Amino acid sequence: ATLGPRHWRARRARQRQEARLSRLVEKVRSGAVPAPADSVLDRVSRHRHPGGELLEPRTAAVELLNVIRPTAAISWFVAFAAHALHRWPANRERLCGGDPTYAAAFTHEVRRFYPFAPFLGGRAVTDLSWRGESVPAGGMVLLDVYGQNHDEKLWGDPYAFRPQRFLECPVQRDELIPQGGGDPGAGHRCPGEGMTIGLLEALTTRLARLEYEVPEQDLTISLRRIPARPRSGFVIGDVRSPEA
Repeated sequence: ATLGPRHWRARRARQRQEARLSRLVEKVRSGAVPAPADSVLDRVSRHRHPGGELLEPRTAAVELLNVIRPTAAISWFVAFAAHALHRWPANRERLCGGDPTYAAAFTHEVRRFYPFAPFLGGRAVTDLSWRGESVPAGGMVLLDVYGQNHDEKLWGDPYAFRPQRFLECPVQRDELIPQGGGDPGAGHRCPGEGMTIGLLEALTTRLARLEYEVPEQDLTISLRRIPARPRSGFVIGDVRSPEA
């Protein structure tokens, strides 16, 4: 989402992956390349439209990327989780205990508190009106993700990192929107959100159980970078080996 060279490099990288996966789907369909039975590659390659025709190779490639991308994007959330454990180490003990309910609450609070995507943008496909504001067709609409996830009316103490809030109240779909809002089947919400949550629950628990040191580094987070992340990433060192 960043303007300039990084944006165009990302576009080209996505185009390369779509082309590569399109070729892979075609090879699976022709029998030139075997796909593990019931794997995502196998399912997507064999999936058919309601009329019975196979998905276009590029469409199948996009669906494969929808599975792959969350597993790459999760690295940003893991860096945020490490950042949170460093700032509020009291969370470690409960995560180490293996309580899945608390792991889920911690995961949701990481996703709420930290700005993976400060905002999301899209263009209106028709003229529309929202709460008295007119938006012309083709107009840019921005969803203030960070603003909503830090709205005092919704969260009470939005700038306090407090996983307990999700133990006190279940997650509301249209209140917590770190990966977009609405129904992922019909709206602009990440279809990989469930996968992201599951991976983050498992990885943050493992991270809490690791022994490591945090060397001096720049852990500030700029809202001008999309995806946002700690400026240093989050560098950890092996406590058993000073040279590591």
